Amino acid sequence: MRIGLAGLGTVAQGLLTLLKENREQIIAVCGQPIDVVAVASRTRREVDLAGADFSHDVLALAKRNDVDVLVELMGGEGIALEFVDAALNGGKPVITANKAILASHGDRLFELAATRGVMLGIEASVAGGIPIIAALTRSLAGNSVERVTGIINGTCNYILSAMSDRGERFEDALAKAQQLGYAEADPHFDVGSIDAAHKLAILAALAFGIPFDRAAVYAEGITDVTPDDITYAKELGYCIKQLGIARRTAAGVEMRVHPTLVPLGTMLSSVNGVMNAVQVNDNATGSLLFHGPGAGGRATASSVLADLLSLVRGDRPIRRLAAATTQRVLPIEAVESAAYLRIPVIDQPGVFARIATILSEHGISIEGAIQRERAIADRKVPIVVVTQPVREAVMIKAVAALQALPAVVDRVRRIRVEHAAA
Repeated sequence: MRIGLAGLGTVAQGLLTLLKENREQIIAVCGQPIDVVAVASRTRREVDLAGADFSHDVLALAKRNDVDVLVELMGGEGIALEFVDAALNGGKPVITANKAILASHGDRLFELAATRGVMLGIEASVAGGIPIIAALTRSLAGNSVERVTGIINGTCNYILSAMSDRGERFEDALAKAQQLGYAEADPHFDVGSIDAAHKLAILAALAFGIPFDRAAVYAEGITDVTPDDITYAKELGYCIKQLGIARRTAAGVEMRVHPTLVPLGTMLSSVNGVMNAVQVNDNATGSLLFHGPGAGGRATASSVLADLLSLVRGDRPIRRLAAATTQRVLPIEAVESAAYLRIPVIDQPGVFARIATILSEHGISIEGAIQRERAIADRKVPIVVVTQPVREAVMIKAVAALQALPAVVDRVRRIRVEHAAA
């Protein structure tokens, strides 16, 4: 099999290394070698291409007749999307790790691949080396998936783990992540939950047969999480993770990414550092956790290689669930979840009772609470409560009412709670 490789970054270099190191095993598994014969990249790096042709013309690579499959590892949209379009239109199978183009253009690209009768391999687009795409589209394809919950951004997981384990502030944990190469110089794509939203859109489309639609995913970043929130969460029996949650309900499908209180002792609560994990709940197996490296050259290249082997062996391309027009995506206001509230108040009698009354007036029950006996500074004291599940629209109104109390002296902080992440 002759490969045309677009991109020469970390994952592409990892693929070149694996193809060389594992050459004999690859031949044994699929009966033929897999060789990169042409590489195109906007940047030339000092990488051993093992004799492959090199060019800066990415689109010309898509039209070469001496390659059997094209691998897109450039990332982003723009030229990468043009490359994938040109390759599929030319009747060439494509393997990509590009979550951005799939989250926004996946429906059209899969339809184009089906029309041309070629494979579109996307295993590497979500969770690095974890075979979650194969699980959803093959191993669990006959089961009715009810929920997909994931820690799917290693940068955010590293930052929140550092804040929890070492008591670091968000800014210090982010700086360390940048120093170690886990975060970019501009980290907004990660800490703003955009990266995780792309990945969740892909998982939800495959799990529930809904359209690929990044715009339908509610995304909230982790920048407002403080060491105090981490501490109070632990006291209440939780840790804080950035979760991507896709859930099928009677009313529709939820798709949301945000900081989340997860009960200690659950599977997802033990996933730390830069690791990723995806938990799938379905009507046959119950709950399954897929855990492993969510990024890195070799790990992600492993998923690219898996798609290449699948193509060589003649496996059928991914067949998506027929789009279910009756399954609407719920707006965040219609989603129901429990909540952690940290309410900074003036230390005076009756404040907690007034807070409890406002929550009760909105039909919100308190599951747990922390009330400091002494003010921390300037007579300010935090009151922390965890509520029972309630619709988002109701919680927004309740928080606004709490914020309007004269005794509340700063912004009420809210983080959603997921008891179902067990």
